[in-house]
Amino acid sequence: MTVQQRIAETRIANLLAWYDEHRRDLPWREAPGGRPDPYRVWLSEIMLQQTTVPAVIPYFHKFTERWPTVQNLAVATLDDVLAAWAGLGYYARARNLHACAVQVADAHGGIFPDDPAALLKLPGIGPYTAAAIAAIVFKIPCMPVDGNIERVVARLDAIETRLPAAKPQIHDAAQRLVATARPGDMAQAMMDLGASLCAPRRTDCDICPLAEGCRARENGNAEQLPVKAPKKARPMRTGAIYWIERNDGAVLIRKRPLSGLLGGMSEFPSTPWIEARAVHSLAAAMPDCVAFHNLECAADAEPVRHIFTHFTLELWPYRVAIPPGTNLVGLLDPGQYRWVHPDKFVQEALPSVMKKVAGQVLIKI
Repeated sequence: MTVQQRIAETRIANLLAWYDEHRRDLPWREAPGGRPDPYRVWLSEIMLQQTTVPAVIPYFHKFTERWPTVQNLAVATLDDVLAAWAGLGYYARARNLHACAVQVADAHGGIFPDDPAALLKLPGIGPYTAAAIAAIVFKIPCMPVDGNIERVVARLDAIETRLPAAKPQIHDAAQRLVATARPGDMAQAMMDLGASLCAPRRTDCDICPLAEGCRARENGNAEQLPVKAPKKARPMRTGAIYWIERNDGAVLIRKRPLSGLLGGMSEFPSTPWIEARAVHSLAAAMPDCVAFHNLECAADAEPVRHIFTHFTLELWPYRVAIPPGTNLVGLLDPGQYRWVHPDKFVQEALPSVMKKVAGQVLIKI
C-alpha cells in the first residue's frame, strides 16, 4: 500500500466515524441501514443544484406529498410542475425534471437505471447527479463532486490552481476518497463536512475529522481555497411591465416560451428586457393588442429589482385599467394570454420576479 493510499484510508475512516455521529437529518435521507428511495434522492439532487438546503426542504415536501412516486410526477402536466416549482429558480431544472420523470416511467418502467452511463442519458442528469444517485442509491463506488466536495478536496490537497482549470485535478483527488464499502455514506459525509465545518467563508479546523494532514490548514490558507476566477460585473437590464386589469379584478398574464430564461413560466406582459432604458410603450409590450394603445397607463414611482445569475433586472410597473364594455375578443391569443384573479395567483407558475411585481402593485392599489 502506498503512502497516498494509507492517507486516503485514514481520511475515509475518520470522516465516516464523524458522519455516523453528526450526519444531517434531511427529508430525502433514509435512517442508517435503510434503503434510499431513488426517486427521493434524484428529486433532492435536482432541487439542490445551485440552491441551498433550507430553500429546498419545503419544496421537496410539497413535491413528494403531491407526487409521491416518479410515476405520479410523470403523469402531471408541465404547467402544474412549473407552478409547484415557482420561486425555486433555475426553471430549466423543472422542465428537465418532468421530462426525466416521463422518460423513467415510459422507457424504464418507473425504475431508475442503476448504471451511471444510463443515468447520464436522462434529461437533466449530468455527471455529478449521476454519480450521486449511483453512490447513494445503488452503492456504486464513485464520488460525486459538487461545490462542497470541491472545496473540501481543494483544501485537503492545497490545490491552488484557479477554477475552473482546477476541476480535473480536484476530481481526480476526490476519487481517491471513495469508500468501497460505504460509497453513498462517504459522498454524503463529504457534502455535510463542506456544508458545516469546511464552509466557504468559515472553517472549524480544530474539530474537523480531516484536520490531520490537511495541507491548507498547515499552510494557513484554507479559507482562500479553492481559488475562484474573478467575478464579472453583472449588467443591468430594464423594461416596462404592465398590470392590465379588467373591471372584475382579473389581471392579464401570459406564458413565456418554453425555451430560454424562465421558460414556460407565467408573467405579466412586458417590453423586452434590454441593457438600456426601455421605451415604455404599450405598443412595444402588446403588439397584437392594438386596442390597448389608447388606454391610460399609471406608472409606479419605483421599479421592481431582481437579481438573476448573469444580470440584474429593473422593471417599471404600469397599471392599465380596462374600461367596462371594452371588447378584446380576437385580440388575445388564448394559448398565450389568460385573465387570472390575484387570489388565484398561488396556482400560477409565477417566478419570483413576477411575485415581486404583484406584491408591489397590490400594496399600492
